[in-house]
Amino acid sequence: MDDTELQRERILRHVSPIITGRFIGFQASYTREVRVGRPLAIAVFITAGIAQLLASLLRMKPARRSLRDLRKGPEFLVTPVRLRDDLGQTYEVEMHGQLPQSALHRGDLVQVRTEPQSDRTLPVKLMQVVNLTTMQPLTPRIPTRWSHLGPAMLLQATAGLVVVAALVFVILR
Repeated sequence: MDDTELQRERILRHVSPIITGRFIGFQASYTREVRVGRPLAIAVFITAGIAQLLASLLRMKPARRSLRDLRKGPEFLVTPVRLRDDLGQTYEVEMHGQLPQSALHRGDLVQVRTEPQSDRTLPVKLMQVVNLTTMQPLTPRIPTRWSHLGPAMLLQATAGLVVVAALVFVILR
């Protein structure tokens, strides 16, 4: 067998928001980090710090996290998914998060709803899959910036914001 007989399968980038085809399989997964914007991280950090200061005065134990930890953001699993349409063309989309392993089997007929990503060099992002073989709708779940910040930190930030608003109201009154 010479080099001319070896051909790589051509992977296409799909531009339509809906792809219907056969599920070929998952590729090797990796993690990607979502950065939290500096203004949001600083606002949450400062307002939560005000509440932490009040909590320490009242001898309560506040939840503490560094600004660097807040800016780092959550990591989520990215899994390239390959599909083949009726014409035999292969498409690759990115699935962010996880689905149950038993949800998709090689050869299942699927309909995938996608969205373009902010980085145009990346494949489209899988938003929802409907396994037409089993008629099961599937949505991958990923961590969000808000889940990364955590309920304790967000409650402290809200309390700090209320304290600042009350102080501003008293001073301006």
